[in-house]
Amino acid sequence: MNDVNAGRIELPSLSAVWVREWIVFRYFWHTRTFGAIVEPVIMLLAFGFGFGKLVSHVDGIPYIQFVGTGVVATTVLFSATFTAMFDGLYKRRYQRVYDAMLAAPVDVSEIVTGETLFKGVRAGAYGTAPLLVAFCFGLPPEPAMLLVPFIGALTGIGFAALGMLFATLSDTFDGLSYVISGVITPLFLIAGTFFPLDRMPEWLRVLAWFNPLYHCVQLVRDCAFGLHPAADLIHIGALVLFAVIAWWVAVRRTAVRLID
Repeated sequence: MNDVNAGRIELPSLSAVWVREWIVFRYFWHTRTFGAIVEPVIMLLAFGFGFGKLVSHVDGIPYIQFVGTGVVATTVLFSATFTAMFDGLYKRRYQRVYDAMLAAPVDVSEIVTGETLFKGVRAGAYGTAPLLVAFCFGLPPEPAMLLVPFIGALTGIGFAALGMLFATLSDTFDGLSYVISGVITPLFLIAGTFFPLDRMPEWLRVLAWFNPLYHCVQLVRDCAFGLHPAADLIHIGALVLFAVIAWWVAVRRTAVRLID
């Protein structure tokens, strides 16, 4: 089998991984797209019309617009992480797809890079759906919103790598419930998606800075309600750092599980 070499990624091998992902996606795009888009839209409407009746504005922003911009980030989180996590386990443990790919001129770093890039970019595209719904509820379009798919893709790449890392930690689908409850749910709750974190205890606000989803939420909101270049560069840097670290660890852990 090929050994892992994170410093060498060849374009033909990377393209082959992308092509395979695209072919599989063409067969299942309707079910995956339906779940990835409809669920967050329902969540947006439920919180917007439900809790929005109790809280009309947050920081001067209509609540449904506040939630709409936040749900963009959670859409990216769920789409990228869950897909990479369950696909990664299924391909490694049950289908043995990765073993077959390693028999070709493809190494572990190219498998992880190809899959995380594909799933991350797709998650970024899915993340625009709640934003389009928010337009229907009065969110004014702004030129900076054209950056949202790129922000979503950057965030999605990091979370897709994290999902592939999680896939190496268990040999059963039931085992993934530990990371869903212990990692993904806390990330979801302390990102400022449904409520502003400035009302929370100081220690929780500090902890949020280590949550990549929080940085995505802040960037999307700044695109919608006004950019803050200095702060936004910090948020982008945090997302890039998260993506690089998650990818690096995912490559190492996947290699351990695939290569004797």
